[in-house]
Amino acid sequence: MASACAEMEQRAAPPPSPPPPPRPPAAAAAAAPGSAELVCAQGRNLKAVLCQRCGSRVLLPGAATFARRELLLPAMRKKAAAGGGGGGGGGGDLVREHWLVRDMFSFENVGFTRDVGNVKFLVCADCEAGPIGWHCLDDKDSFYVALERVAHE
Repeated sequence: MASACAEMEQRAAPPPSPPPPPRPPAAAAAAAPGSAELVCAQGRNLKAVLCQRCGSRVLLPGAATFARRELLLPAMRKKAAAGGGGGGGGGGDLVREHWLVRDMFSFENVGFTRDVGNVKFLVCADCEAGPIGWHCLDDKDSFYVALERVAHE
């Protein structure tokens, strides 16, 4: 079972590509929403983390640390849209910037899917939109919330 998480990360590895051209600092901050304006000097979230769809509060400020890790998350959807397929070829997104939460009780509001191999996906507990994040069952103390799948206030 331990290989299921590694397989998701291996599938997430992008093909080699040339590095992007350098950008001025202001443009870089605007293009990378997980960067400067969201992370404090200690690497924690400065703002509350919210569901993009319903605005429900997922994390309070300071509850998570910024982490870079390449993970493949299934495409976003609401529970009503998730009804019929059961995980067939819906595609997904390669996500690189996350809030890392070390204790599941740090969440204000989050739900977990059933096990998909050795992984549980994180969803909004109110509107069930997601997945907004990822949790490998092999590592009980690591919950990843994708910055691009949540809002901040």
